[in-house]
Amino acid sequence: MQYFKKCVLENYANFEGRARRKEYWHFVLFNGIAGVVAELIDKLIGSGQFADGAGIGWVSLVVSLALVVPGLAVVVRRLHDIGKSGWSYFVILIPLVGAFVFLYWTLKKGDAGDNAYGPDPKALNK
Repeated sequence: MQYFKKCVLENYANFEGRARRKEYWHFVLFNGIAGVVAELIDKLIGSGQFADGAGIGWVSLVVSLALVVPGLAVVVRRLHDIGKSGWSYFVILIPLVGAFVFLYWTLKKGDAGDNAYGPDPKALNK
């Protein structure tokens, strides 16, 4: 939960620095949980859905919009941790291959020591 708080509260729109794998994947996990909870709330309260029930409810929409910026920020910081520019995220637009390349990058160990994007976050937590 501390990593989710760090991404959402402390680094809401911070595109500078580096994010460890642990920070990124904890954010992804709690983002997924927040999405499922929001969807359940939508179902329970019967909130309106777009396109005659074929879309998401209002609660899910609000949660998704609230987490877009911190999600992009943690992705950019994660790419910085492996020495890549945030613009490298656009690799995901390459059909079939892009998603696998991006997944590999998010699973890859970060650069040891300082790199062009800042100090090693793993060394800072010791």
